[in-house]
Amino acid sequence: MNLHEYQAKELLKKYNVPVQEGIAVDTVMAAEEAYRQIKTQTNNNFAVVKAQIHAGGRGKGKIEGSEQRGVAVGKSVEDITTIAKNILGGTLVTIQTGAAGKKVNKILVAQDVYYPGANPVKEFYLSILLDRATGQNVIMYSTEGGMDIEEVAHNTPEKIFKEWVHPGGGLQPFQARKIAFNLGLSGEAFKNAVKFVTNLYNAYLGVDASMLEINPLFKTSDEKIIAVDCKMNLDDNALMRHPDIAAMRDITEEDPTEVEAGQYNLNFVKLDGNVGCMVNGAGLAMATMDMIKLSGGEPANFLDVGGTANAQTVEAGFRIIMKDPNVKAILINIFGGIVRCDRVAAGVIEAYNKLGNIHIPIIVRLQGTNAEEAKKLIDESGLKVQSAIQLSEAAELVKKAVA
Repeated sequence: MNLHEYQAKELLKKYNVPVQEGIAVDTVMAAEEAYRQIKTQTNNNFAVVKAQIHAGGRGKGKIEGSEQRGVAVGKSVEDITTIAKNILGGTLVTIQTGAAGKKVNKILVAQDVYYPGANPVKEFYLSILLDRATGQNVIMYSTEGGMDIEEVAHNTPEKIFKEWVHPGGGLQPFQARKIAFNLGLSGEAFKNAVKFVTNLYNAYLGVDASMLEINPLFKTSDEKIIAVDCKMNLDDNALMRHPDIAAMRDITEEDPTEVEAGQYNLNFVKLDGNVGCMVNGAGLAMATMDMIKLSGGEPANFLDVGGTANAQTVEAGFRIIMKDPNVKAILINIFGGIVRCDRVAAGVIEAYNKLGNIHIPIIVRLQGTNAEEAKKLIDESGLKVQSAIQLSEAAELVKKAVA
């Protein structure tokens, strides 16, 4: 599960991680009041307005149809009003959203750490994620933080440092000091960086994050180290331990079909192909997508209905797949182990009759317990559903359907 910047920062504060303070709002009037509060707290006229979407590159991105950036600085109520009006309700297009962009429903009005007259400051990059190759968490960091970190990683990879943390021992004090040293810090900033890294790693573990990125990590003119931005992804499998965090989920930022699939406990990922597939088991789903490609098609989705497929889940799967206008055929590939094939076939027939008006070819391949009975049920149903038992038969039918 992804979090917005303002949500991630609130979690970090619980672990004593210093952050750029701000107020999240969803109306222009609230943005004006937030600015007044920030101005009073900081005794500074400048404030920064940030679009809140689940995507990076907001600073370089623009609101569709305008020159308004997703992150902008204002120095008066009038400035904040104009920026808020331009951003709220608009579609922000960034390098990560693609051409479709994302609608902005909230903005964060935050203190400006770049205000004119401030002494020279420094931006860093720091992230924590799981390195599956080593089975350890890795802290990645660089002295070259900011909006162009991707170019730094591509053009000067030697400027990206990595520190692996053994899961049995956790982050050691010498590792935190090593990170602060490699960032070129000294004195009070060095001490603050050690505390920052230690508390940030504790936050990463405490909320069961799968990725935590601070860019930029900021050294202020008074030697403080603060998180100016935060991108946080959480492990979905651990959300049961964090109902308060699970309540932060913003489904407006997610693909509607994936949200609907989740309501039926279906594992669904939308892809860009022309053949919809419905399968039970992740391994079989991967093999099915490979088979679709070998047959000349492209998978339109990954859909795993699990080991207890029934008429309700099959119907839900049909409905979700058919919302994709690019789908030219649907392949149902079920291995009857936990669930009998004849029960799945009955579910397919029931779902087909209930939905009606299905004008694209449907190929059903059932193998396993009662596969022959299942094929007979489908063949005698009178529906425009093609059945197969062998994977090679299903492949041939798919090839004809997309030709």
